[in-house]
Amino acid sequence: MAPMRIAVTGASGLIGSALTASLTADGHEVVTLVRRPPRNRGEARWDPRAGTVDAQALAGCEAVVHLAGAPVAARRWSARRKKVLLDSRVDGTATIARAMAALDPKPRVLVAGSAIGYYGDTGDRFVDEDSPAGTGFLADLVQAWEAAADPARAAGIRTVHARTGLVVSPQGGAWGALFPFFRAGLGGRLGSGRQYWSFISLEDEVAALRFAVDHEELSGPVNLTAPEPRTNSEVTEAMGRVLHRPTALPVPSFALRAVLGEFAGDVTGSQRVRPQRLLDAGFSFAHPDIDDAIKAALPPPNRV
Repeated sequence: MAPMRIAVTGASGLIGSALTASLTADGHEVVTLVRRPPRNRGEARWDPRAGTVDAQALAGCEAVVHLAGAPVAARRWSARRKKVLLDSRVDGTATIARAMAALDPKPRVLVAGSAIGYYGDTGDRFVDEDSPAGTGFLADLVQAWEAAADPARAAGIRTVHARTGLVVSPQGGAWGALFPFFRAGLGGRLGSGRQYWSFISLEDEVAALRFAVDHEELSGPVNLTAPEPRTNSEVTEAMGRVLHRPTALPVPSFALRAVLGEFAGDVTGSQRVRPQRLLDAGFSFAHPDIDDAIKAALPPPNRV
């Protein structure tokens, strides 16, 4: 990827911080959009609730990677929380898409965060980017989230929806909640353990986002998951192997529902997702195997 000017939202999050570090290390000029007053020349103000963004900061950007959104697993899904999850994604995406469409010249690509929640519960069935939407809150949320990018698409800007799976990292996301339990020897399968988890290492996630920016043939939905999803039981066994801890304490479904509420249905649901468009475009995964993905998430001295 030739050096370019790239704007990033959600740059303080798990994926955004890793992406901006990777881009900066390779000589790209990164503009991070923040909701607070900017603290340096590399930051610019935006307000997704008000629908405003510093258009001057986007001027000259060849690409925008939009990752901002309220975390799905941070708390129970009350009606108010669901609205926050939806609004943070739809309002933010619409704000960025409209701002990009109004620029002259326009950025050539928008890579917008999305999620494999689009597919709903797929059971044992493999799904790819051509598969239909599922049902449930997350499936409905993702459809509205992706539709909010229509102003950029209508303006002729190549638009990629990065449907991300479960990112393997102890620093955040759903996996971040698992590591402490497994390290303490309290990890175990969740529910039946037969549900498929479509995972991706943080390194592969960042590489795939950069790949989407650079490859003109990619547009529309692109699944960011490792090629071979694993069942929760297989993930549990892998965590035990890599961390050298027992995994004999399963968490029953009723206990998950008591703690997580409605979100427990998505934790125990199954999503067997194939990253067909990445594979067809020639993307190479550094950590296609679950053991390797877990090892890559550990600090270097602890990798085995």
